[in-house]
Amino acid sequence: MSMTEHAKPMLITQGDAAGIGPEIIVKAFRDAPEQMQGCVVVGDMAVMQRAALLVAQCDYHAPQMQVHQVSGLQEAAQLQLRAPFIIPVWQVTPPLAAEELPVWGRISAKSGRLAADCVLWAAHAALRGEVSAMVTAPVHKEALYAAGVPFPGHTEMLQACAAAHAGVAVEDMPVRMMLANPELKTVLVSIHVSLRKAIEAVTIENILQTLHITHAAELAATGRAPHMAVAGLNPHAGEGGLMGREELDIIIPALQQARAQGLQVSGPFAPDTVFMRARSKYGQPGEFDVVIAMYHDQGLIPVKYLGVEQGVNVTLGLPLVRTSPDHGTAFDVAGTAKADASSLLAAVAMAQYRLALTSSRATSS
Repeated sequence: MSMTEHAKPMLITQGDAAGIGPEIIVKAFRDAPEQMQGCVVVGDMAVMQRAALLVAQCDYHAPQMQVHQVSGLQEAAQLQLRAPFIIPVWQVTPPLAAEELPVWGRISAKSGRLAADCVLWAAHAALRGEVSAMVTAPVHKEALYAAGVPFPGHTEMLQACAAAHAGVAVEDMPVRMMLANPELKTVLVSIHVSLRKAIEAVTIENILQTLHITHAAELAATGRAPHMAVAGLNPHAGEGGLMGREELDIIIPALQQARAQGLQVSGPFAPDTVFMRARSKYGQPGEFDVVIAMYHDQGLIPVKYLGVEQGVNVTLGLPLVRTSPDHGTAFDVAGTAKADASSLLAAVAMAQYRLALTSSRATSS
């Protein structure tokens, strides 16, 4: 789905300036200009120009990308219709001079602050309805911390923005992280907390909330109620209480309540097999539409193992569409022009897909 001249633009935040975010954005605009029509980068001109120069120096045969500062969001769409190999950048922060550019691959408070400011600006624009969606390039959690940003990542930052916009407490704007690729979807009960705190977060309330958020989001995105599988917390899903009682005392009662409330949910299943059962293969769907994982790594490892190049992070529960590549800032390869833009393009495609389905159902109704 490409954007027309009159459609609302989609924002792409540049991510950490010292990481691969700016580079993969340049490559996305270069490699898929039609798909990226209507996308506007929220970032710094000098950062994006450095990334464009890096990409150009390492691939002389590819189209040369021009970074163009825009003074309005609609101007960007009009500009791209006239010239496809242009990257429109909306400068929303004080511009950096060349000598102020963060060093590739180095954690800094400056790049953390810049990344956060871009995300916050984009989030407010999306919440005001000025743009169709936002796609976020990777940020670095230590850089955010160094900058004094009180959030460990995008998900928590966007949750706080949405809550403030709605005039409610953060706990009244519950969100969840979904990781998805063409073969598997998984949603997490807890996100960026220690494993000890993640275990404490396995409560009937949190599991029920995760199931309802996932049900509502997938119903809105696909038009049908999802069949959700729930992973156990313990090995073999507790083995009847022999390896822990969380399944018996918490997870099973939560699933019983969910079924009574009309949700299609099965489990708890052994965590080491449930993802294989839900995986789509050779064009055939798996047993389940999505797996509910009890904590961060339990859900992310199987999705990332299948290939980060197609993995997408989707925030569920927000009053806006937000997706992100399923990888980090990759400081080890930043500045080498080796980064792959596939996951960013997959994130853009996912946002466009969810918008298209929502628009189609709104039109038909």
